[in-house]
Amino acid sequence: MDFNKIRKICRPIRIVLGLALILTGVMTGIVWFYLGIIPLIAGLTNFCPLCIISKKCDLPQDSESKL
Repeated sequence: MDFNKIRKICRPIRIVLGLALILTGVMTGIVWFYLGIIPLIAGLTNFCPLCIISKKCDLPQDSESKL
């Protein structure tokens, strides 16, 4: 399984899911839907929880850690 392909697909899904949850919270008034900010921020910052769990994605490395 190619986790880098999954990562490219997951980012837009996280952004859309986060926006949909926030919009649902605004329209219904249920504050729990405001937790959609979590997948939205994860998508905007390109943070992939699957990569941390699987340790198989190419995560960006700091220049200090390469030394």
